[in-house]
Amino acid sequence: MAERRTVKKKGKRAQRPIDRREAPALRPARPVQRAAGREGSKTVERTAYTDYSLIFVILFLIVIGLVMLYSVSSYEAGLSYGDSFYYLKRQLIFDVLGIGAMLFISRIPVVLYRELYKIIYGVSVALVLAIIPFGTEVNGAKRWIKLVGSVNIQPAEVSKIAVIITTAVLIHHLGSRSLDTLKGMGLTLAPAVVQAGMIYIITNNLSSAVIILGIAVCMVFVASRNYRYFIALFGAGAAAVGGVVYMALSGKMSGFRSNRLMAWLNPEAFADSTAFQTLQALYAIGSGGFFGKGLGQSIQKLGFIPEAQNDMIFSIICEELGMFGAVGIMVMFMLLIARLVNVAQGCTDLYEAMIVVGATAHIAIQVILNIAVVTNTIPNTGVSLPFISYGGSSVVFLLAELGLVLSIARYHASEAA
Repeated sequence: MAERRTVKKKGKRAQRPIDRREAPALRPARPVQRAAGREGSKTVERTAYTDYSLIFVILFLIVIGLVMLYSVSSYEAGLSYGDSFYYLKRQLIFDVLGIGAMLFISRIPVVLYRELYKIIYGVSVALVLAIIPFGTEVNGAKRWIKLVGSVNIQPAEVSKIAVIITTAVLIHHLGSRSLDTLKGMGLTLAPAVVQAGMIYIITNNLSSAVIILGIAVCMVFVASRNYRYFIALFGAGAAAVGGVVYMALSGKMSGFRSNRLMAWLNPEAFADSTAFQTLQALYAIGSGGFFGKGLGQSIQKLGFIPEAQNDMIFSIICEELGMFGAVGIMVMFMLLIARLVNVAQGCTDLYEAMIVVGATAHIAIQVILNIAVVTNTIPNTGVSLPFISYGGSSVVFLLAELGLVLSIARYHASEAA
């Protein structure tokens, strides 16, 4: 027998009782973790979440890096090692290790590092000091510590993570209000200044020292509410750079850094020496045109640019993929930075937000410096292009650093009354 239904009319709109058998099945609520403590009258809830868009951008850059690395290094690897896949196979191992570290760290709550930041910072300092007795010299620079076989670790990469965590903890402890004072700002920047100074003095690595100090300054700048000290700091930095350039031009400063400054200002005069690599990179960029010569068709990688798979790989990208490919890679970096900014904006904890800001600053500074060096916008200095340049320590520790961001992104804070 058919079930009778009664319909009641109210004005022009008809309503009827809802039969529960007709209602769609309700989906169970997702498990929610409640954070300890309350903020006023609101309870902070954290829902498990995986930022697949961030992971996709990271993996895309890694894959592009492997493709371009093989294209750039196959000729030199075949001549030097008899295996055109030599650099590709090594970088692939480092990428896999880095991805494993990233996924592992993403499962560890970042609050743990807040309790262990002194140990992390101490280990990073000890590794830098260990370069003095145990350092390995590569291409005239003593910046690595040999681990097993031909595998080396660069302590400067560990220092970058340690400085991000330590600076985030200090900002969290002192609070934004303390950063408005010169004393508070100095205490917050002190660990980064010490690390940068040690790296510069012990390893003579100016680029890593600048990156470490730049990361900490960016973190303090974002957390601070008073910008007058930063205006003075940037003014002093600009004056210092101008003074160094003047001393180099007037002949009052000598050494290889002075030669690099002179080669930067007048590369044609040093075409056979200091500016050789820079000029060859500019030739590669200019010959690529808009769409490039095609993947694998570079001429400059055939011995004209020394170790093109390292810091100068962007110039070969411009030659083979043209302006179109170069802009495409820069857009991917901008998407990565935009995703990191989005994660930072979703943080309700100052410590977590500062870790994401530090990772964002690290990638942004390194990308800007690398492209600026390749295009001769700034003097030549060794800065790798994240995820794309050849290098084990750089990619492993950078992916580990992004594991911290993914750990924070796993829990999106939502407020419930």
